[in-house]
Amino acid sequence: MTGTNRPAWATLAVDEERYRPLYARLLGLRFVNPGGVLCFLFFEGTVALAVLLALAELVTWWAVLVLPVVVAAMVKLNDMVAAIVVRSAALVPEQERDRFRRQMEPVVGRAQVEWISHSVSGVVITADPAPTRRADPSR
Repeated sequence: MTGTNRPAWATLAVDEERYRPLYARLLGLRFVNPGGVLCFLFFEGTVALAVLLALAELVTWWAVLVLPVVVAAMVKLNDMVAAIVVRSAALVPEQERDRFRRQMEPVVGRAQVEWISHSVSGVVITADPAPTRRADPSR
């Protein structure tokens, strides 16, 4: 893959492609852009996990080969789903995007409230008189 025939929706420039980790370049990731540490965990971490599981006799030794392949397939699948989402979002007309933004923006303003004539903020007015306590003379 030379990188010269990249589509317009690709997220990385051709010059930046050579600085990407080998794991991301081998999988041909276009939308998911894992860094070096994440690529290390995706490959070497899954190999180490599979070895530990095999040493604990929880899985067979085939897991050392299968687990990194399964994780790579999931990362590639995630990249393909991200590509589909980006392409479908690009197909939404600008008018629909503006209408959606208007619907999602919070409305800030003042609400008109009809006040009750006898209400005062912080004061509770009730019709029943409050019970009074009398001092007990026997004490």
